[in-house]
Amino acid sequence: MQYKAFVVEEIDGKFVSSIKILNINDLPQGEVIVKVHYSSLNYKDALSATGNKGITKSYPHTPGIDAAGVVVESVSPLYNVGDEVIVTGYDLGMNTAGGFGEYIRVPAEWVVKLPAGLSLKEAMIIGTAGFTAAMSLSRLTELVKPDDGKIVVTGATGGVGSVALTLLAQNGYQTVAVSGKEAEYPFLKQLGASEIISREEFQRVEKRPMLSAQFAGGIDTVGGEALVNILKSLKPLGAVTTCGSVSSTQLNMTVFPFILRGISLIGISAQNYPTRLRAGLWLNLATKWKPDNLINLYNEITLENLPEAIQNILSGKLKGRTIVKMSL
Repeated sequence: MQYKAFVVEEIDGKFVSSIKILNINDLPQGEVIVKVHYSSLNYKDALSATGNKGITKSYPHTPGIDAAGVVVESVSPLYNVGDEVIVTGYDLGMNTAGGFGEYIRVPAEWVVKLPAGLSLKEAMIIGTAGFTAAMSLSRLTELVKPDDGKIVVTGATGGVGSVALTLLAQNGYQTVAVSGKEAEYPFLKQLGASEIISREEFQRVEKRPMLSAQFAGGIDTVGGEALVNILKSLKPLGAVTTCGSVSSTQLNMTVFPFILRGISLIGISAQNYPTRLRAGLWLNLATKWKPDNLINLYNEITLENLPEAIQNILSGKLKGRTIVKMSL
């Protein structure tokens, strides 16, 4: 059986993408074959599509770290033909052919049944970005309650940040959005931001080891100086989750805020989230944590639109979530 996929090839040292017709028999080994209805575009997909060997080691390759669709073949007792499922994280779209193809074949442990309350399309509007935001909320609520004070969110117009703002607001938290896109301030207000700080102002380098205590917590998606300034500005016993490093991987600060204010820094990785916990978090996203403004969070494209969208996400021009509707 043949299928259509967005394929990136390395040709004479350059990385070129095109839509190709592939054979389903050439998919990697796995217990479950899924016909993909929707995927989504993430920053990691853009890196894979432009030849980042830290993400994808060998080419040709089909990116797409998210996929939602229907099981068409399974040798696992856990899944039957016709099951609607979600596949995110692990190695999907990195070194395993991903969701930018009409079919994927993956290990059964990567698969989660679509919970009642979510459509396949809604699952991809949430996707890895929304799943990461939900992981962040889950960990943050262990230490910080709505009455403790404001929660600051960096990269607020991005996939993780936009869903995080929504989830925090729906759970009663007062949020402060950090963004470099003044034109998108109304969008951030719509998502639930009660206050907005410009990225330039917030990422200003402060040499002092500690700053005035302003925030009860934070969800950081960019790293670098923004994360440093959140940590320096946390109230006693505050906490911040961090899941990105697009600004920097370095953390240039002292340990004083950790010791003197007793703060916590929590790392978040959707790729490595334990299998046993995934279904429960997706159930939360389908029920009590389901974003009530999903319609405002996404833009829908096709495989043919991916090259332009990839350039836009790399240059910071996208907002919210971008989902990819596969040809059916």
